[in-house]
Amino acid sequence: MSIVKRFITEAIKKTEIDEFLQKKLERAGYGGVDLSKTPLGTHVVIYAMRPGIVIGRGGETIKDLATTLEENFNISNPQISVSEIEVPEFNAFVVASRVASALQRGVHFRRAGFWALNQVMDAGALGVEIVISGKLRTERARFEKFRAGYFPRCGDAALKYMKKAEAHVQLKPGIIGVKVKIMPPDAQFPDKIQIAEELPPEEKVEEKEEPLPEQEVEELPEEQAEEKMEAEEASEETVEGEEEAEE
Repeated sequence: MSIVKRFITEAIKKTEIDEFLQKKLERAGYGGVDLSKTPLGTHVVIYAMRPGIVIGRGGETIKDLATTLEENFNISNPQISVSEIEVPEFNAFVVASRVASALQRGVHFRRAGFWALNQVMDAGALGVEIVISGKLRTERARFEKFRAGYFPRCGDAALKYMKKAEAHVQLKPGIIGVKVKIMPPDAQFPDKIQIAEELPPEEKVEEKEEPLPEQEVEELPEEQAEEKMEAEEASEETVEGEEEAEE
């Protein structure tokens, strides 16, 4: 299998798993899934608002999910762990499902859109966009867009930090689609700089005096040492003989 086909098949499989879990764990406040391969199998992390419903009584629900993922989606040895969503307003899946359930209860689409928009912005998000499309008021389909805050559409920040989700709801006129895009508060932009009010403390570098290398004494072999001693004695004798001759 080529690399391109492998990435396409893995993306299709993840989308199918995402749609299956979204229908299966709707009551638990499903918020997304992450798949990562390990030497022991496949690690599946499910994000939900109510982890107890995902686990089930005595772990029955999570065991059934593991069996279904292994049989229907060909996932080798799935190891499922559940993570609770700390701030539901920053999760696009949760916001989209809330808007869809409000539309299903008969709430006007503008009221549902602005209600979700204000909730996300009050939680501290940098920006949010909600698009509701379908047969909203007439037989002709159209879309209504709700936007607030700082919301870049392209660039590295939009690709890296933006969270997207879609939800669909069947109403009497037809299917209504809900698209949600959220820019979380921890997003970093290249054009946003922070000016430090105080200079950072200077690091003091201690200068250490290195010990001078000791003078190495050349060790001569025994034969050379004896010859050197004999030459020194002979030179001393010649010096003494010269002194006596001068006297």
